[in-house]
Amino acid sequence: MRAVGVVACLALGAYASTVILRDPTLHPSILGMLTWFAGALLLHDLVLFPLYAAADRALTLLPTTRVPVVNHVRLPLMGSALTFLVYLPGIIRQGGPVARGATGLDQEPYLARWLGLCAAMAGVSALVWVVRVTRRSAAGG
Repeated sequence: MRAVGVVACLALGAYASTVILRDPTLHPSILGMLTWFAGALLLHDLVLFPLYAAADRALTLLPTTRVPVVNHVRLPLMGSALTFLVYLPGIIRQGGPVARGATGLDQEPYLARWLGLCAAMAGVSALVWVVRVTRRSAAGG
């Protein structure tokens, strides 16, 4: 089953590459695409993976409680990181004139809204943890 998923991902990537290479407005080259892919691969494997693996290892060193806190910290951190990657151009206000021309909106609120979303994810996760601890204590476990 895993092999089917890998083949499907490779097929999707090949299809996306052909669509990009056929678009005359993008002017891509295969060498440029491979360079960006290799750079992303190296950045992830040599920099990002060791960083988030070390952070995850540090989370497992937190004191143990009746209800483990590890996943209640992991989930909001992962959500914050993924939404940061998705909205990074808006957060750092990259391409402001293009965004304003396409949507008529400014990129001003992106950072504040992303920070609010991160705070909400952390707050909900903390609330769920407190409810779980309270329910376990009430049950006598």
